[in-house]
Amino acid sequence: MVDELVEEALVWCSQHGLVVGDKNHPRSGKAPGVGLLHAPFSLLPMSFPRVYWDQALELAPLFNELVDRVSLDGEFLQQTLARTKQVDFFTRRLLDIHSEMMKLNKHENIRLGLTRSDYMVDGATNSLLQVELNTISTSSNGLACGVSELHRNLVRMHERDLGLEKASVMGNTAIAQHAEALARAWEEYNNQSAVVLVVVQAEERYMYDQYWITVAMKEIYPLSFAYGSLDKQKIHKKKLNKARVIINSEGELRPDGTLLVNGRPVAVVYFRAGYSPSDYPSETEWRARQLIERSSATKCPSISYHLVGTKKIQQELAKENVLERFLDNKTDIEKVRKCFAGLWSLEDDNVVMSAIESPELFVLKPQREGGGNNIYGDDLRNTLVRLRRYDSEELAAYILMQRIFPPASPCYLVREGVCARDNAVSEFGIFGAYLRNKDRVIINNQCGYLMRTKAASLNEGGVVTGYAFLNSIFLT
Repeated sequence: MVDELVEEALVWCSQHGLVVGDKNHPRSGKAPGVGLLHAPFSLLPMSFPRVYWDQALELAPLFNELVDRVSLDGEFLQQTLARTKQVDFFTRRLLDIHSEMMKLNKHENIRLGLTRSDYMVDGATNSLLQVELNTISTSSNGLACGVSELHRNLVRMHERDLGLEKASVMGNTAIAQHAEALARAWEEYNNQSAVVLVVVQAEERYMYDQYWITVAMKEIYPLSFAYGSLDKQKIHKKKLNKARVIINSEGELRPDGTLLVNGRPVAVVYFRAGYSPSDYPSETEWRARQLIERSSATKCPSISYHLVGTKKIQQELAKENVLERFLDNKTDIEKVRKCFAGLWSLEDDNVVMSAIESPELFVLKPQREGGGNNIYGDDLRNTLVRLRRYDSEELAAYILMQRIFPPASPCYLVREGVCARDNAVSEFGIFGAYLRNKDRVIINNQCGYLMRTKAASLNEGGVVTGYAFLNSIFLT
């Protein structure tokens, strides 16, 4: 039966767009529709207790509001990241742009956040603990919706043999709700001729996940799009609504703050790139980011929203009495604090020594997004010993986090047409959307979910980075 399910699933993926670029194909990620294979997926959904699901849904609007309020406190962002800035070049450049916006007294009247708060269930305490809060390029929303539909279809076709009910496989609304938030932000800009600019990497194997959201937006409004790369490479230009433009050379800033691309005003800039140092190989890319920040276009995210998602800010918010600076309701504060895992600065010698002695209980995190950056086990110990011995300043570039050990269960995992049975653990994230125009909150919602499953023996867990498999939730 497993073989039958795998074959049906692979056909379904091909027919319904649950695909990614094939890294072994020379044109993959360069030309749409060329060099495709199915996204890695779990053959069946993961059982998940309703109590954790309900808790995560309740937290989503609280984190949306928290991100927005922290983003408005420029002094807090600058002060919290001041030491990190001295030793982390990428964080310094982001803070420099943020500082310039503060000097210009630049206010974002329309603020849009598409976020994802990631969690694991800690097996030792049966607690839902936050892994991280993503505020830029919250990816896999399209793929997450696809795998949910795949599982609902498989369960429907084999309900009697599997002994599962289709109704318990949670549907996913991430694409529809994120598309609606982007479209509403475009509407708030109030210029019918304006376009939505999607900032992407020049060669992107996961372009199909990105296209899901623009296709959904076009179904809501007859919008125009420009796909823009921050880098300098020569890109063939087509019609504007299908163009890939080089923002630095094609962009123009009017005195009133309007951002023009190929002569068309930009209402919303949606970042699906720009979160990694590799996205800024030269000053050209930094000028493009600065140009966008200075404009009146709605940024998703703005530079301040981007900074709120750094690991150091996450660690600072977990300190005693810090949440009270941003949230008013004591009950809400306790709900948020309850999901915080242990988070520590490397200035805490006692915690650092504990991590050196028992590295298996900790994760060492730099200020990076995109997966594959965290440090574990012996590498963690050796890194801490080196930093303490030779470069105490560089300690500020990292935080220590409690390692979470979720319960493991057997799963069938499918990658490149091959199915393997493995003992696996899962991490799931709740997407959020927040849209505000000055004092008016237009959207503050949870927006579906992303479930990722990986072999229990692995440390990292990103789908894009090749460690994890897409999954969906079977609510119990």
